[in-house]
Amino acid sequence: MRKTVVKSHVQQHHDQSAQWLDVDSIARVEISSEDPSQPIEAALQPVGAPGWRAAESGPQIIRLLFDAPQKVKRIYLLINEQEVSRTQEFVLRYAQYHGHSFREIVRQQFTFAPPGTTTEQEEYQVDLDGVTTLELEIMPDVSGSAAKASLGRLLLA
Repeated sequence: MRKTVVKSHVQQHHDQSAQWLDVDSIARVEISSEDPSQPIEAALQPVGAPGWRAAESGPQIIRLLFDAPQKVKRIYLLINEQEVSRTQEFVLRYAQYHGHSFREIVRQQFTFAPPGTTTEQEEYQVDLDGVTTLELEIMPDVSGSAAKASLGRLLLA
């Protein structure tokens, strides 16, 4: 895994038989921060470790920079929060053919209210060709608390 730092147990519900892209071998990852005990590699695999967690509070960026343009048909996101009640917002965007302008795929808010509502799981059917950058921006709490962003899974097919 090539990555650059630029500034709980996860329940699996996605289709584990899907042909997910092997991001380790086709992309470089840029992240805004990372808790050493929960590195980004853990969130980019279909099964396994509990995912990524930011080392710092506040907005976070996870950026996948593909070595060659990719065709993306599905995007799976899993985010868990077991401890802090909060409203999170994320924005998923992409750039094509090494361009610098991003197009937004989705912007969504979700309220975590442990112990009841602790998981946000989304799967998007898309038809994107020539993707060279995929960016996930997470605002862990729209009210500005010291909550830390986390990501259980980010999978692409």
